Amino acid sequence: MIEEVLALVDRASAEILEVYRSGDFDVALKGDASPVTRADIAASEILVEGLQRISGLPVVSEEATIPFSERKTFTKFWLVDPLDGTKDFLQRDDEFTVNVALIDNHEVVSGVVAAPALGIKYFAQRNAGAFRIDQEGRSKVFYKTDRTNRICADSRFHSSEQTGTFCERNGITEVLKSGSAIKMCKLAEGLVDVYPRFGTTMEWDVAASQIIAEEAGCCVVDLGTKQPLRYNKEDMRVAGFIAFPKGIEFFW
Repeated sequence: MIEEVLALVDRASAEILEVYRSGDFDVALKGDASPVTRADIAASEILVEGLQRISGLPVVSEEATIPFSERKTFTKFWLVDPLDGTKDFLQRDDEFTVNVALIDNHEVVSGVVAAPALGIKYFAQRNAGAFRIDQEGRSKVFYKTDRTNRICADSRFHSSEQTGTFCERNGITEVLKSGSAIKMCKLAEGLVDVYPRFGTTMEWDVAASQIIAEEAGCCVVDLGTKQPLRYNKEDMRVAGFIAFPKGIEFFW
């Protein structure tokens, strides 16, 4: 099924790029004051309809949420952020993504992260590895680096003082700011060495990139429970997490 999902993500990405290149974003503000564009809505419609058609499973999208009274009965479902990094999209910095994850019994088991403007896709399935697709083809990704210094990934729009404190505590002097789920994918490729997220995000922001990082040899841990993230909670907010390679210790 992963090939069908990749094809659906390509369709959604093409719709997003058409809006991106037109400059006609038709921006509105949602109830939490976050922006939404016609690209978000169009991509969501493509993904929700397509994923339901190819799998018969329910789909929870940021732009088509489902009440917990219904969600709590789901054991397996798709979790979608049709345009992660809308602020990056509006700023035209190209680091926005399409995130699609398959959740099974509260755990992510498959995921796709596409960066349409960069021409890159990442995908992973549990126990089957993580991969990158670009103009040169398809290649396996695994965290590996020869650097002696550590690089910390940080959000371009949601940085915090706690990230600076974390870096000081761990002797990290270099910080790479990026948008959307790209940060976790950079970790998977070994371009950064740790990604601490202090502050609230949402389940659909994290799930797809979590499985990519994990299948590339990394861990993604809830800052509160010190356990892997779990999905389909009544409150779909994620209070904070840290993503890092297995075998490397960080203090937080």
